[in-house]
Amino acid sequence: MRILSVNVARPRTAADRSLPGGPFTAGLASGIDKRPAAGPVAVAAPGPQGEAGSGLAGDAVVSLKHHGGDDQAVYAFAREDLDRWERELGRALPDGSFGENLTTSGLDVNGARIGERWLVGDRLLLEVTSPRVPCRTFAEWLGERGWVRRFTEEAAPGAYLRVLASGEVRAGDPVTVVHRPDHEVSVAFAFRARTTEQALLPRVLAAGDGLHPRLRERAERYAEAARAADGVPA
Repeated sequence: MRILSVNVARPRTAADRSLPGGPFTAGLASGIDKRPAAGPVAVAAPGPQGEAGSGLAGDAVVSLKHHGGDDQAVYAFAREDLDRWERELGRALPDGSFGENLTTSGLDVNGARIGERWLVGDRLLLEVTSPRVPCRTFAEWLGERGWVRRFTEEAAPGAYLRVLASGEVRAGDPVTVVHRPDHEVSVAFAFRARTTEQALLPRVLAAGDGLHPRLRERAERYAEAARAADGVPA
């Protein structure tokens, strides 16, 4: 298990970037256009969402409301899943094509459990918090018809991670799973609960403090509404 590529971005807009399926919506800026870094990249907890961006030095995050922050400091996607999409779409998808910071090899990113911890190299410690949920920017970037639906149906979204111990990351670094929680809530399970199978949301709470706070709040609201509908006291 290793890091195949470390990817960072500078902001792109309709004025300076033409996408595979056409230009961004006029005026839209994004940090989704991530490219492999040539050398090591410093990684640290960036700060609260809404105020801070990426955990990777030099990596642009434009929409702080929806991206970045401590609980989405790093985004990982498996090269094996990019390869599958290459075959499906019939086009090349270089490392970083899905806006991921870390393109991994040999690591079951979607099978990782919420709260699972990865040691990258010998110092950087990351913790899995939530799946990535596709958005309009991602769809415009890929330029594929019905992309949000297709990506959602695949239920292999890649993982957001928080930084527990800062360090540097570079292509070729080994990844070691140093902690795997004893619950069923994988990245793929949490994604299905968040998107197509919301009845699973109460079971997501088994992941405890490892959960992204927004996902935990969504699951708690759903569970409370389900109890109320069944006449069960809070």
